[in-house]
Amino acid sequence: MRDITDLIVNLRQVQQQASEGGGERFRQRHRERGKIFVRDRIELLLDAGTAFLELSPLAAHGLYGGEVPGAGIVTGIGMVQGRACMIIANDATVKGGSFFAETVRKHSRAQEIAEQHRLPCLYLVDCGGAFLPEQDRVFPDQDHFGGAFWRQCQMSAKGIPQISVVFGGCTAGGAYIPALSDQVIMVRGSGRIHLGGPPIVKAAINEIVDGETLGGADMHTTVSGVSDHVAADEETALQKLREIVAHLGEEQPQASPPRDPRPPLPEFGNPQDHAPVDLKRPVDMRALVRSMVDGSEMSEFKPDYGATLITVFAHIHGYPVGILANDGALFSESSVKGAHFIELCDQRQIPLLFLQNITGFMVGTEAERGGIAKHSAKLVYAVSNARVPKYTVIVGGSYGAGNYGMCGRGFRPRFLFSWPNARIATMSPDVAATVVTDLRRASLKSKASEEDIAELDARTRKQFEEQSDPYYATARLWDDGIIEPNQTRDVLGLCMSLAAGEARDTGPRPVYRM
Repeated sequence: MRDITDLIVNLRQVQQQASEGGGERFRQRHRERGKIFVRDRIELLLDAGTAFLELSPLAAHGLYGGEVPGAGIVTGIGMVQGRACMIIANDATVKGGSFFAETVRKHSRAQEIAEQHRLPCLYLVDCGGAFLPEQDRVFPDQDHFGGAFWRQCQMSAKGIPQISVVFGGCTAGGAYIPALSDQVIMVRGSGRIHLGGPPIVKAAINEIVDGETLGGADMHTTVSGVSDHVAADEETALQKLREIVAHLGEEQPQASPPRDPRPPLPEFGNPQDHAPVDLKRPVDMRALVRSMVDGSEMSEFKPDYGATLITVFAHIHGYPVGILANDGALFSESSVKGAHFIELCDQRQIPLLFLQNITGFMVGTEAERGGIAKHSAKLVYAVSNARVPKYTVIVGGSYGAGNYGMCGRGFRPRFLFSWPNARIATMSPDVAATVVTDLRRASLKSKASEEDIAELDARTRKQFEEQSDPYYATARLWDDGIIEPNQTRDVLGLCMSLAAGEARDTGPRPVYRM
């Protein structure tokens, strides 16, 4: 088995490859058109020397024959004129910036985060609309392309700024991204907006027209009014966008941390030192927590009860946080302890952080007679109804209903990240193979040959190994990205700062007692 260092080296290589977009041939064509690459556009837009938290950089990884790296879109949070903004930028070197199913999910997920935190959405549009061969997975359903437009309208109505810069062609559905924006900037000579491009116009009404006349920047800025500003080049357009952001008016307050941030103590090492690579071996989860929190200080809640779930109060980058970290399977005692702790944090307005390394809830006769179904449901209920921001990091395994009890994707954490050693599935490959082969033996009784059973065992293990891989998960946007263990503290600090100033629901809420 490779160690965590090997996994991190591989992660960096895969991320670097994805950042190169559609490959050198399409990058060269982009250059020849005088256009700036998508990540360079973002760099020009951001405040100098500030960080950019890219989301789901490996979306669609390994899908479509590897031809849609990053799902053809870059999304993330960065500072523009001192203000945190959500940036959603098409990569035209990847299939002309067309939308695949994963592109829509990534675009919509960025909008969801922006709406939760009232972040202005800055759309850097270079979009060919829906990828037509995939139209049945992109166009008609509630959470398809139309859902992205619905979110854009909803955010604008709530006073969350929606601003677009059009760098290239925006055809069909792609035209609605700028058309629904509060303000639009178009680049002269390359930016175009049309519901139907010249080929569609010719086919529909037999009119022959060139793209610039049909939907160019000057026409839309001086005639149709679809665009509000025309820019001579891309750099000028990005400077105009920065100018607009500088005059957006009052933003949601982002409270400073109540304490000065302090780095963890060196004697506890780095999170990477405690990453559980061999999930069959226990790790020191308390040391992992101490390697991430301010001053390595934590106040543990109920340390002598429900020992397989560690619950602590701590601070990360000065912000208070209640941490739940797995240290074994969840029993009835650890489940009700977790529910109690969540209710305390909810009462005290302390955000929650879940560090998942979980095989699931305990099974067996003793566990069932002890009410594990009822007690695990209490934890799931508490997670579902917590009013404070929730954050999840899969630091090891995330199996079965343990994923639910520890705030998996279905329980709407504000952000969910994975480490490169993570695994997520209904059960481990070993357990899955045992279950499937036992069922096969039972169904066929004596008719199942050992060769058949061995083949089924191997096939099941291969399936679960492949589908529990973190790259399989992140390609399908089951998380917001794979991050390096040593980046976790800073990533969480940024995420927590986004919610620090928002109003909280402080209505009465009873604290759960066992």
